[in-house]
Amino acid sequence: MDSLLVIAPVAVPVAAACLYAVLGWNRITAWLGTLSAAGLLACAIALSTAGRHDALGGLLVSDALSAFMLLVIGAVALLAMAASPAYLVTELAAGHTGPRAMRRYGVLTQAFIAAMALAVLASSLGLLLVAIEATTILTALLVGHRRTRQATEAAWKYVVICSVGIALALLGIVIAYYAGTHAGVASLDWAVLAEHAGRLDPGVMRVAVMLLVLGFGAKAGLAPMHAWLPDAHSQAPAPVSALMSGALLSVAFYAILRVKVIADAALGAGFTRALLLIVALASLTVAALLLIGQRDYKRLLAYSSIEHMGLLALGAAIGNSLALVAVLLHILGHGLGKSVLFLSAGQLHQALGSSRIHATGGLLARAPLLAGVFALGLLALLGLPPFSLFASELGIARAGFDAGLGWAVTAALVLMLLIVAAIGRHTRRMLLGGAPGEAGSLSVLPHTVATPLVAGLAACAVLGITLGPLQPLLQAAAAIAGATP
Repeated sequence: MDSLLVIAPVAVPVAAACLYAVLGWNRITAWLGTLSAAGLLACAIALSTAGRHDALGGLLVSDALSAFMLLVIGAVALLAMAASPAYLVTELAAGHTGPRAMRRYGVLTQAFIAAMALAVLASSLGLLLVAIEATTILTALLVGHRRTRQATEAAWKYVVICSVGIALALLGIVIAYYAGTHAGVASLDWAVLAEHAGRLDPGVMRVAVMLLVLGFGAKAGLAPMHAWLPDAHSQAPAPVSALMSGALLSVAFYAILRVKVIADAALGAGFTRALLLIVALASLTVAALLLIGQRDYKRLLAYSSIEHMGLLALGAAIGNSLALVAVLLHILGHGLGKSVLFLSAGQLHQALGSSRIHATGGLLARAPLLAGVFALGLLALLGLPPFSLFASELGIARAGFDAGLGWAVTAALVLMLLIVAAIGRHTRRMLLGGAPGEAGSLSVLPHTVATPLVAGLAACAVLGITLGPLQPLLQAAAAIAGATP
């Protein structure tokens, strides 16, 4: 029974994908994705209290860290899939999609969710790499869903950059396996490598770790291989953007956390700390500079994802228990908040036919409910109370000063102030600025979309006030991620 529970998070969306392939997308099957996401979330909750279990001869392993990541995937998928039927109905009415494309959307989104679940349950570097490469192929097809020139270009750019990243990660895995075989550890299993990490050649492992962090960092949207992210997120359907930014980036960062455990045991904490600090500050700098002059609200949200991945890298570099608990809380809070924002942006784009910031002027007067949800989502994204990102960012900052990394935290805070100022200026123009030309009121937000948006914001606020039953899971997951005292 326990092994079936480990397999279920992958099997449930795979079954939904098969049903979409056979039955297509219609008024009945439209909600199949929502039911599948709810099933995955239920499996994640069950696994979070079940301890460590494996399945398929040890190919899949569930521990506190993978169970927590399944919670993130399930929560984000539930929001995205619940908003998908209304989104696709509007796309169909506007002539941007058709029955075949909607069938393909159902199959690909469920396969994408299954691939993310497989990645966090994989017991080895090799299977993890295969799962992450599968997400690249599936999401590239989803990015090009509209089949416009811009969407096709974004999809190809995404494939090229992420494939280069995966190739670097593959080379890192090969080098790590080489180090293992020479130390009598011919395995890519996480637990085995971490247990025998002290026997691995330090010089070889430094090269392997650098390649793995750079390779998986490309998929996580970390600098310097972040260039695919704004194009892909701006062209993908809004629910797909929510899945990519809210869950996929974090899944790729999860891979870095697993690599860090092995690297710290083999090389000491200093090497990975220095590497992650460089990546973190570079990502925050890139995000700050590019957000200042941004004119597209979907790209603005994408560049914000680079900022938050940089904060995760900063927390992982600090590496103590408080920092890693804050990193995991930040992953969940960012997933919820960014999903709400991308789904809101999708409704806005469908109503206006434009993703330019100047086209949204006076949004508060033209669409009060949508503007209110979007504004609250941005407040959550900027880390203001009572939302959970405030608590997680405060935790990362406090942990950094306690660990003697005050200079890095101070630099990050300065860059974050620039980011807050830039996003605040753009938000003021969107919500309170003058409406363009003959702009009138916008269509009412469908209740099937409003419900998941409000639920996502409420969950993010509750997490900011109290962790409740989630706290033991966060602490256990942080310990597995290699938290130092």
